[in-house]
Amino acid sequence: MHIGILKETKVPVDRRTPLTPQAAVELLKQYPEFNITAQSSDIRCYSDDEYTGSGIPVKNDMSDCDLLVGVKEVAISTLIPGKTYMFFSHTAKKQPHNRKLLQEVVRNKITLIDYEYLTGNDNVRLVAFGRWAGIVGAYNGLRAFGIRNGLFDLKPAHKCHEMTGMLEELKKVKLPPVKILITGGGRVAQGALETLAPLGYKRVNPAGFLEKNFNEPVICQLEPWDYVRRTDGEDFDLQHFFYYPEEYESVFYPYSTVTDLFIPCHYWDPKSPVFLRREDYLRPDFRISVIADVSCDVGGPVASTIRASTIDKPFYGYDPARGVEADPFDNNNVTVMAVDNLPGELPRDASREFSERLAESVFPAFLNDRDGIIERATIVREGGLTRNFSYLEDYLAGGE
Repeated sequence: MHIGILKETKVPVDRRTPLTPQAAVELLKQYPEFNITAQSSDIRCYSDDEYTGSGIPVKNDMSDCDLLVGVKEVAISTLIPGKTYMFFSHTAKKQPHNRKLLQEVVRNKITLIDYEYLTGNDNVRLVAFGRWAGIVGAYNGLRAFGIRNGLFDLKPAHKCHEMTGMLEELKKVKLPPVKILITGGGRVAQGALETLAPLGYKRVNPAGFLEKNFNEPVICQLEPWDYVRRTDGEDFDLQHFFYYPEEYESVFYPYSTVTDLFIPCHYWDPKSPVFLRREDYLRPDFRISVIADVSCDVGGPVASTIRASTIDKPFYGYDPARGVEADPFDNNNVTVMAVDNLPGELPRDASREFSERLAESVFPAFLNDRDGIIERATIVREGGLTRNFSYLEDYLAGGE
């Protein structure tokens, strides 16, 4: 199999790569059945010279490759008919903005494999960038809080030399006795906690966070059972919540009356209860001044997340009185960070970890898919929806 590493074509630019030079070399050592070529790119975080210096050829034309791998959605104009592609397609949840992409994949008889659905037999995802979203999102939250309060000025993560440079910047952070709240318990939340760990702040439980005052900065992490409850009065059950989120109601609001910096890292289902409604921001006891929304569900559980922001312009303000975007650092507004491609701020670190997991867990399955890893993640095969994704028929036809 000839693997082609694609140049990213989505706008705004994403500098990550699914396969670093070192990971490509290691993959070839272990599996001589593979051949790997990188498409020339002037934006990729690993330069053409780094690939060629590692023995990976670089060229523009990918037409002789069997499997084409990227990170973000591939530009329609660059699709090569009949090929197999693997990238984050953002189509399987019927995203309207990518309907045309899926239609063109089908029309060109392409096979589409989506990273999001690469899972083991335990249904756990094999590759993801979630940890890095949390790492950078928490850093951006601290950065916003420092600017808003005139406490410190951190260099943007994408201007640091990899994660080591970002962690060096954290030495500037000096906070008063503030309360930092994180929602979620997965990789994203753990990434956020990873950034905050070097600061040495005290971790407190939800009850203490709500009821006590502290003379030092503190951090609290909320799991689903802390911020929702069943409407029928039964005990919380995580699997039940996953399957029937509409049968729960939010108990989050009290936390907004004691929180200064809120870092949402939770997974949210559109049928789940919301965290913060527009009217909540108008209550006299609402306290949150900065929301670093790593989850970034626009128009969803956090009313102030009215759009995604960008790496170059990560912050905007939310005017609670009018419910509109405003000056990000006006004290009458809530400062919002809602970058939707946070791992792109530390592209070399994020790409390195992603590549290693891809090489270890996914590429070998192309030689023998006895566990069904590739099968489960294949949305389209040679121009036709697979059985697992047949529910996309109406979406594909323009009906949804």
